[in-house]
Amino acid sequence: MQAYDAFLLVSFGGPEGPDDVMPFLENVTRGRGIPPQRLAAVAEHYYAVGGVSPINQQCRDMLTAVQAEFSAGGLSLPVYWGNRNWSPYLTDTVRAMAEGGVRRAIAFVTSAYSSYSSCRQYLDDIEQARAAVGPDAPQIDKIRRFFNHPGFIEPFAANADAALATLPAEVREDAHLVFTAHSIPVAMADASGPGGGRRYVAELTEAARLVAERTDGGSHPWTLAYQSRSGSPAQPWLEPDIRDHLGELAKSGARAVVVIPVGFVSDHMEVRHDLDVEAAQSAESLGLAFARAATPGTRPRFASMITELVRERLDLPVVQPAALGTMGVPGQVCPADCCRYRPVTAPAHRAGEVAGPARA
Repeated sequence: MQAYDAFLLVSFGGPEGPDDVMPFLENVTRGRGIPPQRLAAVAEHYYAVGGVSPINQQCRDMLTAVQAEFSAGGLSLPVYWGNRNWSPYLTDTVRAMAEGGVRRAIAFVTSAYSSYSSCRQYLDDIEQARAAVGPDAPQIDKIRRFFNHPGFIEPFAANADAALATLPAEVREDAHLVFTAHSIPVAMADASGPGGGRRYVAELTEAARLVAERTDGGSHPWTLAYQSRSGSPAQPWLEPDIRDHLGELAKSGARAVVVIPVGFVSDHMEVRHDLDVEAAQSAESLGLAFARAATPGTRPRFASMITELVRERLDLPVVQPAALGTMGVPGQVCPADCCRYRPVTAPAHRAGEVAGPARA
């Protein structure tokens, strides 16, 4: 049993006003060769909603819910929050933890899956922050992946049912469920398991299946697509793209779709713009009735899942490790070689050649 004296929420970060947008995008894309014209185009997505990403407020709401869950469950852990790309920066938070006397913390990362960008990069970020703080930095252990945890799957299914209910009655029964996740380079997907292997795709497929089985009695066909590609056209990324896939569904006779962003915890900009704007516009042009399920990050069941995952790590007998489906409970500690990947630094591209940097 490990003894922890703090809880740390680790997330992506996002701008909180118009003046933050370009510095934030520069943080996200540093070293990737994205031309200024492309960043300026993506910045317009933020300016259209006041320059504020929804992710930070959702992190605040998540922390409030987790604090309430901890208190109700008798866990007396102070909570901290640090981001990869915007304030509060992870290094500043780790420094504050050290100054507050924290020696060992348990960290929850707002990503459910295996891959370099959703798992290993966060592990590296934590270690870089600790190195920057120095010998007084606390030990920080990352909570396991939760792609098949009931507290992740069940809120998604409830949200999918709610989205289905908004479709016109005459097409609702035949609606196709389209699950989406962030596309990543094929080479990164191939390296997402121990020693190689597409665990990212396998976990997404399992999560989608589990949600589909619990949505409207499991009566709807479903598929997995990808969104938010952000790399050079010369580099293969996971497909199909959501908008291309909607076109194929329309050709096959589908009349309605419910898009379920199963790869995401929060309704951040990659959900709000890439799905609610771009995918919705594609669906309208194709004559498809369209609804989008909310992500689970602010639902009470999700907050209780975080508490359960902390209790698992504390080895408390009150909670047994939970997992749905056939893939079992993910390991509490990532193998040393899991999700190792060396990102390709792309040369600068002409404006319009890059679909857009990762957004929050």
